[in-house]
Amino acid sequence: MATASAVTNEVAGGAIPTTMRAAVYRGVNDVRVETVPVPEIGRGEILIRVAACGICGTDLKKIHTGSHSAPRIFGHETAGTVVAVGEGVTKFAVGDRVMAFHHIPCGSCYYCRKKTFAQCAVYKKVGITAGFEPSGGGFAEYVRVMDWIVDGGVIRIPDGVPFEQAAFVEPVNTCYKAIKNLDLQPDETVLVIGQGPIGILLAALAARTGAKVLTADLYEERHAVAASYGLKHPILSGQTDMVAAAREASEGRGADAVILAVGVDSLIKTAMDAARPGGRVLLFAQTQHGEATVDPAAICMDEKFLIGSYSASVEIQDEGAQLVFDGYANGFDLTKLISHRYSIEQAVEAIDVASHPTAQSMKIFIHPGHE
Repeated sequence: MATASAVTNEVAGGAIPTTMRAAVYRGVNDVRVETVPVPEIGRGEILIRVAACGICGTDLKKIHTGSHSAPRIFGHETAGTVVAVGEGVTKFAVGDRVMAFHHIPCGSCYYCRKKTFAQCAVYKKVGITAGFEPSGGGFAEYVRVMDWIVDGGVIRIPDGVPFEQAAFVEPVNTCYKAIKNLDLQPDETVLVIGQGPIGILLAALAARTGAKVLTADLYEERHAVAASYGLKHPILSGQTDMVAAAREASEGRGADAVILAVGVDSLIKTAMDAARPGGRVLLFAQTQHGEATVDPAAICMDEKFLIGSYSASVEIQDEGAQLVFDGYANGFDLTKLISHRYSIEQAVEAIDVASHPTAQSMKIFIHPGHE
């Protein structure tokens, strides 16, 4: 491989540095801001100078559970500027503003043919790294994007759309996939449990189908943010029975669909109880293996569907990206979800704030570079 600096120069005219600052995962609950080498790129690859990266709940789970070996550099909700291109790259040039998906499927295996892309073996490989084992790398100043991601997972950001908005393309895709899986109809009632950033995205996308959307959360402050996205049916879950509220809003039936957007397994029973006979319950935040109690008769006799949705879908990649880009100036400004912004030197603090959500905290962003 050639070093990045040997391939091209920074868009601003200066040479790409040989080292950079990054938040390095060194073990369970151990992240340190360190100086590491700028990644080298090879044929078909590009180097991105990271401008903005959101902190995802899956990043936090990996940091706090030790599910992944160390060292690694996490962060996958990434947007920035192309500063180097490898031999053979024709789709992108130095200076292009882009966001990048860290997973892209092969497109031809059994799972891809069945459109279960997240189960594809190639999809499960991470194709973006800031060094060490590929893990997204957005918590660093530069990331190397591998060839199959360059081919199918890098999207150019239109003029006028800020990096922060573009960094939401990947999480919006995961939410949009879930909503499409539910096949919501305009005459239906939907209950979304949890109004953190992901819960609000799910609820706002559900509302676009014409369905009536109820939003449940403990914090009034989060309901206020949800209201700015047109969500008008809040349930203060610490004071109101969510099951009773869902039935009251649906002529006593229960919600046609319930989305569980918080990783609290005990709420699966609540979600099942809130769904009408024949209704659907979708688990979105249950990304760790465990055990949960489910009434089998609710699935058999009441004909309720318990389904899941995980990660992004390449099938809706362009549609989801356009939704984010067009939405910035048309009522879907996702930067309003950001409550805290930190520099790369403050990355440890950023991860701590994201790990301990409060009524005032929503989406947390790290800015390794500048717009």
